[in-house]
Amino acid sequence: MKIGVLLINLGTPDSPSTSDVRKYLTQFLNDPRVIEINPIARFFLVNGIIVPFRSSKSAKLYEKIWTKEGSPLLTNSDKMKVLLQQALGNDYVVELGMRYQNPSLESALNKLKAEKVDKIIMIPLYPQYASSSTGSSVAEAIRLMQKWEVTPSFEVVSKFYDNPGFIDACVDRANKYNINEYDHIIFSYHGLPESHIKQGSEHYGGNTCQLGSCCDKITKNNHYCYRANCFETTRQLVKRLNIPEGKYETTFQSRLNDKWIKPYSDKVVEQKAKEGKKKLLIFSPAFVADCLETIYEIGTEYDEIFKEHGGEKVTLVESLNDSPIWIEAMKNMVLKMK
Repeated sequence: MKIGVLLINLGTPDSPSTSDVRKYLTQFLNDPRVIEINPIARFFLVNGIIVPFRSSKSAKLYEKIWTKEGSPLLTNSDKMKVLLQQALGNDYVVELGMRYQNPSLESALNKLKAEKVDKIIMIPLYPQYASSSTGSSVAEAIRLMQKWEVTPSFEVVSKFYDNPGFIDACVDRANKYNINEYDHIIFSYHGLPESHIKQGSEHYGGNTCQLGSCCDKITKNNHYCYRANCFETTRQLVKRLNIPEGKYETTFQSRLNDKWIKPYSDKVVEQKAKEGKKKLLIFSPAFVADCLETIYEIGTEYDEIFKEHGGEKVTLVESLNDSPIWIEAMKNMVLKMK
């Protein structure tokens, strides 16, 4: 058997130009799983308000992180693809597809089709499950494969926030830093609207989510809840890193309004500075590849906020990127599903 491995990441503009950022935002924000409102309302909101006003501003931010090789998200994800291919060997074909923009999911799937793979293992590169990331990516891949005359069998790694290899790789990154040198540790995850969390809980029979203590442990009712997945990721990392209670916090970044899950990362950073904290260490365990949200939002914006309110330095723990332990973790995920 020849097995295809499809790595899926969210996506990135082709360049930091306003026109390319506009294309990316248009495709991204028109996804019904991302903005879950009436289709007509979403069309006018996205195409008439958000994209026209946000494209230029976002383009300037992408310019700040763009490298000679291109988008950090793409270059880091591509390194993962190359190294995973080397680790798995010739019986496997590894391809990378972005949910939005390029390399497209369709192009990646067509390459696997051309290789006549007998099975496809999909790994959406989002540790914690969310409908707007994992769910959307898998749904789009299935939609594209439905066009094929022969659809091979496929399996999906729908979440891996508690995968031992993933946790090992995060711990290895953390070990580059002396935890004791920092006044507080923040685990910052990408935010989601509260409505997404509640809708996800309804899948398991009723509104079981109170956006509170229901996420204090993983149960049969919340093991696909993004918020619960995030808190469990923090608990596992805190245990492995021996971080004492009171010295860490789980927060959520990149909100669009005040109806997203709390606490907000930027507000906690500000609060810690006002409390007299001088050094913060921030993890970003929702991202396996460094990108705008890690490099600029945390590494630059949060550092500026912290200093503005009396702090000295925010230090970002870099994402897994091409970490050998992370590549081995992905390899083991694939072999487990062979």
